[in-house]
Formats: sequence, structure tokens, C-alpha cells
Amino acid sequence: MLVLTRKTKESIKIGDDIEITVLSVSGDQVKIGIKAPKSVEIHRTEIYNEIQKENETASTTVTNLMEKLKNWNINS
Repeated sequence: MLVLTRKTKESIKIGDDIEITVLSVSGDQVKIGIKAPKSVEIHRTEIYNEIQKENETASTTVTNLMEKLKNWNINS
């Protein structure tokens, strides 16, 4: 992990097209702004983890359904 120190209104660049700017600091909260192409998905970690969990559940459901359909065709 790269650790950087930035002050309010200072930013960092990630590659050529992503910029993260410190907007404000208040107590233990830091507000950041992120400029990135629309094609780059940006999520809070807890939201990202929920999306991954839902995708895994959906994938398992489809796999189970496909297996049931396969067995149904064989037994019909």
C-alpha cells in the first residue's frame, strides 16, 4: 500500500485519467472527490462487497437452475 499525506485541496493522480482530491477534513472524517472516466466504477468498499456477494449468489442460482434443467431433460 502506498501511503501519501495530502492537505485540503491537494490531490493525487492514478494513471492518466483518475484524480483524487482532498476536499475537507473534519475530525476523523475526510471528504474526497474523485474524477474518473464514466467507464470506471467507483464504490465504497462495503457496497462493492455487497455487489460481489449478490453476483456470487446469482451465479450459484443460475448454475443450480442449469443443473436442474439438464437433469429434467434426461429424466423426461
